[in-house]
Amino acid sequence: MKKYKENTIIIGGGFAGIEIAEKLLKSGYQSNIILIDKNNYNFFPPLLYQVATGFLDVSNISYPFRKFFRNHPNFLFRMGELLEIKPQENKIILNNGELTYSKLIIATGTVSNYFGNENIQRNSLPMKTIVDAISLKNTILERLEKATQTDDLEERKKLTTFVVAGGGPTGVEIAGMLSELRKNILLKDYPELNNVPFDIHLIDGLPTVLAPMSKASQQYATDSLKKMGIDIKLGQLVKDYADDIVYIADGTQIKTKNLLWTAGVTAIVFKGIPEASYGKGKRLIVDAYNKVAGTENIYALGDTSLMTADPAFPQGHPQLAQVAIQQAALLSKNLNVEAKGNSQKPFVYNDKGSMAIISRNRAVADLTAGPFKHFNGFFAWLIWVFVHLFSLINLRNKITTFFNWMNAYFTKDQPLRMIVKSDPRYEN
Repeated sequence: MKKYKENTIIIGGGFAGIEIAEKLLKSGYQSNIILIDKNNYNFFPPLLYQVATGFLDVSNISYPFRKFFRNHPNFLFRMGELLEIKPQENKIILNNGELTYSKLIIATGTVSNYFGNENIQRNSLPMKTIVDAISLKNTILERLEKATQTDDLEERKKLTTFVVAGGGPTGVEIAGMLSELRKNILLKDYPELNNVPFDIHLIDGLPTVLAPMSKASQQYATDSLKKMGIDIKLGQLVKDYADDIVYIADGTQIKTKNLLWTAGVTAIVFKGIPEASYGKGKRLIVDAYNKVAGTENIYALGDTSLMTADPAFPQGHPQLAQVAIQQAALLSKNLNVEAKGNSQKPFVYNDKGSMAIISRNRAVADLTAGPFKHFNGFFAWLIWVFVHLFSLINLRNKITTFFNWMNAYFTKDQPLRMIVKSDPRYEN
């Protein structure tokens, strides 16, 4: 399998990891490319909320690494988890062995940030991984089933009340999708709950939803969510969650079994990297070429990196997919020119804009190029659909997702609400 003496190891198979692996392999880079991930598949995080609410199947947004890279003889996949880096030895320690590297690229993304609150971490429902999305779907469906079986009105109310913490794109999208479920599906599937209101609350500590976007997008999203019957609390933090009660900073308490946590993310700290190499949000401080501060041959990409050398982003880039993809594409070029002894190019982010979907026919899009900077409503929804469709990793995912979306759009339904759990006897 191995072709070269040197190993370029990539930790993490998300946007940045897949992009740089593919670019290096196609460029003929003179190194073995070893991709390490704790899962054996790539997945598309922007559509996790649709898996969590039963509008897409897991296979629509995921694809196995080995199949994707099977035609490259110098590619090797290792399923494992990084435990420690030994820079002086050019070695990494995994949970299932160790490997040496000539260059190490860290593209591990982020994990949910609970801000040190153990109750929230233990009791809330996150949505950062495929496992999170499946667990969230199973949990919601199980609680709806329980709600049909109980005669305790307070318990039924808690089972069917949803609190979404976090007013960023993920929070807005999951709140909107829950509203779509409430409007078009739940009362048809659960006629026993005909008199239950299915309350949905969206809470954020900032004074507006979609804080990184334009004021026009923020206002349209807020107005749309309110029209959909979603209760919005802004400028208020979720302080705690215990005994089925969400405690909000203003003293408000919401009784619920369902706290969906999208309120923050943090990068991962790895043993062996100097503490001085980490910045805010535990992101690795990198130079204009994505090299980690204080190291010689370790790089960081995407959400896990903090670059202040880009003149337009002195506080670091936003943690968006486009940043990760563009950094990965440039680093692959820089590694190739470095191997030839030529000068490298510093990274400058080309901000193409941002968008968020709210519900059926409702979305917002802020663009940086062209005569029109802001779109909302149906046209923005169309832009969102096509951008996300064409961002999926392969043709099969694009086709299956398109047909699922068309079915859901015309029927206002989707038959993917099955509770499927793994048998613990077969878990390692």
